[in-house]
Amino acid sequence: MPGVIDDQVHFREPGLTQKEDLAHASRACAKGGVTSFLEMPNTIPNATTQKLVDDKLAIASKASLVNYGFYIGATPNNVDDLKHAVRTPGIKIFIGSSTGDLLVDSQDALETIFSQTSLPICAHCEDEATVKRNAERYAGSTDIATHSKIRDHEAAAIATARAIDLAERHQHRFHVLHVSTAAEVDLIRAAKAKHNYVTAEACPHHLFFSIEDYERLGSLVKMNPSIKTKADNEGIFAGLLDGTIEVIATDHAPHTIQEKNLPYPQCPSGLPAVENYLALMLDQVNQGRCSIEQVVAWMCEAPTRVWDISNKGKIEVGYDADLVLVDMDLERTIRNEDQQTKCGWSPWAGETLKGWPVKTWVMGKEVFRLDNGTEQFANTFGSAIEYQHETA
Repeated sequence: MPGVIDDQVHFREPGLTQKEDLAHASRACAKGGVTSFLEMPNTIPNATTQKLVDDKLAIASKASLVNYGFYIGATPNNVDDLKHAVRTPGIKIFIGSSTGDLLVDSQDALETIFSQTSLPICAHCEDEATVKRNAERYAGSTDIATHSKIRDHEAAAIATARAIDLAERHQHRFHVLHVSTAAEVDLIRAAKAKHNYVTAEACPHHLFFSIEDYERLGSLVKMNPSIKTKADNEGIFAGLLDGTIEVIATDHAPHTIQEKNLPYPQCPSGLPAVENYLALMLDQVNQGRCSIEQVVAWMCEAPTRVWDISNKGKIEVGYDADLVLVDMDLERTIRNEDQQTKCGWSPWAGETLKGWPVKTWVMGKEVFRLDNGTEQFANTFGSAIEYQHETA
């Protein structure tokens, strides 16, 4: 297969390296068949200027085993930085609570960003007013399932509809991150029937976990946006199959197990996924739910179109030799003690999957191989991803 491109990860460096860092995370990528990643701006400091994006690129050049790119984060007041940003896949907006000064909830600020910038925009879509209203309603609850009542279907659908409206009126490319509800799939499907400004992605936790898993997994599956119902799982998968949703990404967002084991609501939201998500989808191929060609389309080809990534996503002459060899008959059980991610755990621990990456190449260099059950990694580094944005 072409190497997987994960267009939404949180690798925590700089500033939060007790949870994850680029060395561990990129090894997890290599093990999982992910040859390129695009990382979100909510590190410390938040990557909201060109200099801060460049600083992250410099760190990655000395630490990352695979190819890398870094979004620039929107704030209510940095439109000039966003207008002139280069060497980045695009702009990330948090339309919902986030860290630092990354929350952009005012309509005026959103109108300015969509009207005055030209890079592709992606957003975390949860309506802040709805989340706050629900939080007041359930204040004092210590039941982990309350999380999906606070960050409910309405919060997701309102914010996604708002962002789609901005994209339509300003004719601006917009990517809906981590679709969590079937209602959002319907909104995106309707938008795509009218124009080509909107694309969307799904994540493994919103495909495979539901509110029924809180009893079994507790805070390990606490996410923003929250997990929803099995009907939403099916609606999102249907959106992949009919082309409404183009991309599968992880939203890899690790925390230490000590943090995750804090009582609700103190436990943070987020889970690791990057080293297991290709195997999760290959297992779906073996179950007959999709084809390997569809997996390649969702995880290798589509991200290059959404983010104007040069020379990746295909096995063709002239393309970079980012490749992964998969064994569709190999069965392995996910174990916490085997995880390369620095946080050292997986919500899928104990699950046996059929179909795994066994060798990964980045820019023609072998960076990972599975040899008789032993994982081996190279001591080489990936490259900064190149883009073909018209403004750059």
